[in-house]
Amino acid sequence: MLNTLNQLSFDNRFVRELPADPTADNYRRQVTGACYSFVQPTPVRSPQLICAATEVADLINLDHAELKTDLFSQIFSGNKILSGMQPHACCYGGHQFGNWAGQLGDGRAINLGEIKNAQGEYWTLQLKGAGPTPYSRTADGLAVLRSSVREFLCSEAMHHLGVPTTRALSLVLTGEQVRRDMFYDGNPQLEPGAVVCRVAQSFTRFGNFEILSARNDIDVLKQLTNFTIQTDFPHLICSNETITRETYVKWFEEICIRTAKMIAHWMRVGFVHGVMNTDNMSILGLTIDYGPYGWLEGYDPDWTPNTTDAQGRRYRFINQPQVALWNLAQLGNAIYPLVDAVEPLQECLNAYRRTYAEQWQADMANKLGLKDFIEGDAQLIENLYGTLQLTETDMTIFFRLLANVDAQVPLPIKDSELIDVVRLAYYTEPSADTVSAMARWLRDYVIRLQSDFVLYGETHDRRKARMNSHNPKYVLRNYMAQQAIDKATLGDFTEVERLLQLLRNPYDDQPEYDIYFAKRPEWARTKAGCSMLSCSS
Repeated sequence: MLNTLNQLSFDNRFVRELPADPTADNYRRQVTGACYSFVQPTPVRSPQLICAATEVADLINLDHAELKTDLFSQIFSGNKILSGMQPHACCYGGHQFGNWAGQLGDGRAINLGEIKNAQGEYWTLQLKGAGPTPYSRTADGLAVLRSSVREFLCSEAMHHLGVPTTRALSLVLTGEQVRRDMFYDGNPQLEPGAVVCRVAQSFTRFGNFEILSARNDIDVLKQLTNFTIQTDFPHLICSNETITRETYVKWFEEICIRTAKMIAHWMRVGFVHGVMNTDNMSILGLTIDYGPYGWLEGYDPDWTPNTTDAQGRRYRFINQPQVALWNLAQLGNAIYPLVDAVEPLQECLNAYRRTYAEQWQADMANKLGLKDFIEGDAQLIENLYGTLQLTETDMTIFFRLLANVDAQVPLPIKDSELIDVVRLAYYTEPSADTVSAMARWLRDYVIRLQSDFVLYGETHDRRKARMNSHNPKYVLRNYMAQQAIDKATLGDFTEVERLLQLLRNPYDDQPEYDIYFAKRPEWARTKAGCSMLSCSS
């Protein structure tokens, strides 16, 4: 049964069962002894819906017709509060670029409440950019159109890629102007303001636990941990079972495993988060907080999309698995008072290592169309990635084209003809060394494929289908998002809608969208918003 907006059913377990900030006034401050603060969104002048994701409306059993109503725009810009909503911002801390930053919190995010849908699932609605909270520090709690378009589209793009992620219900223009210094060069500009409604089963982060542990607030740490296990990990306990130290260890192990699988997905599709601070790590193993993210275009394992990270490159593509492990270790430190033993927590971190290695091997086998990952495949993959760096090579296009290699027919004798199958992936004419190395690798690859044909009776068509189901044809390249932003800034939202539709089926050919199966244009190499991005929003 579909609901109107006024029929949505809220059951706000988080605010009901966990301690609240006793101060009701909305001013910047340190909040202690509490998990959240009640706060109201800031009203805006003229809300206008840019786009809404019908699939996310389905999660909360919301009638699609409601998405087009003025009431919808009013609610999801923060202008109106439905009966049952209890807006609040959460308190958390975090390690930013490896350093403890103390209290951070929802500085521009406001949770409206938890919806319980007809299937018994809980979904939290969260507005990003709806005004200041006690955790906003020196900022205004608002968001601009450019970052909001990127968040909205990427949340949905990642879901359809099969990557665990928070979702996005709506993108609303506020009618307000927001001042931002996009380049951090002392020249702030007024930009259109916007609000995204994010949706997830929970927005709890590693940092929610870190702040309590850092303050030695062990009683509230235990309350939050027990609540999280009971609501988001109920399978770890029976209905009448007491939560014990062993329960905490099982819980931490599951977080480690979920995180490992999420990171492996990032690496599979070439996604770089850009800001893997511990406050941007979801307790559910979801991709959260889409700031200066990006997809690898020219394959460069050291690339980061974050201008703030340009020097240290802590959050570069190849470092993401190790950073996630480091972040998990900080969470382990935070919950240590509940476990009071190092060894079981260390074993959970080992479970992360094992899970990531196993998932990476499975993903690489699928990306290459292999039936199984066997001894020797690691060297084949290492040789491939080394070859991809000889001449700038588009990662997404390369793996998609690689499926066209037919190991059941004779290969071209000339190296230059052999590499024609992947030539479209090169940004410039491949060097002689590249041609030679790639041809050599392709011959080794075909020999490896032929062994599968002999052992398993594999066929070219089956292998190609498997590869194409793991190697997307379309990803949200930064220049594509920027083109949508440029149009939306002028009041034309058609490109946002078009990209949303394209990214719903990233593994399908979609010939009507072939214009997007292309390398980054040369003009976009250095254009603002098309390569590296700042954290400005």
